[in-house]
Amino acid sequence: MPDIREEQADDVPFVHGVNALAFPTEAEANLVDVLRETARPLISLVAVDNGEVVGHIMFTPVRLLGCPSLNIMGLAPMAVIPGRQRRRIGTKLVNEGLKRCREIGAGAVVVLGHPAYYPRFGFEPAARKKIDCEYDVPPEAFMIIELTVDYLSGAEGTIRYHGAFAETT
Repeated sequence: MPDIREEQADDVPFVHGVNALAFPTEAEANLVDVLRETARPLISLVAVDNGEVVGHIMFTPVRLLGCPSLNIMGLAPMAVIPGRQRRRIGTKLVNEGLKRCREIGAGAVVVLGHPAYYPRFGFEPAARKKIDCEYDVPPEAFMIIELTVDYLSGAEGTIRYHGAFAETT
């Protein structure tokens, strides 16, 4: 099973390659390159097996409009090279990423992802918390997890992603 660690400078071309292989276009790979340079705080982790980068996950800040004091991160993207998918690498990346989000003081994390995959980590449809996405997406695909109990109590509104999401995807 691969080790999970913080992305290092030498990993950058391999991270680009993992994202380019895992998605139908290079949009996500290009997004990662832009976010790496512009988003703070940034959590960028790699899964490394026998010296090879086989997976990647990134978390960047998002804003809940009307609630500027909340510290919320967005999980996007997460990628595992096609030949290594369905082997729990993504699970290790998500779990370690959520742990790191807690360590930097994030109270919640949002994800736009597969509704059958992310609930296993505790994500639930964000609509249950009266939180929606700035993009027109199926409500079951936009999910949130509170890392701190009742962190979102009384909060509602629209999540706004880093500007790079609109520019590169």
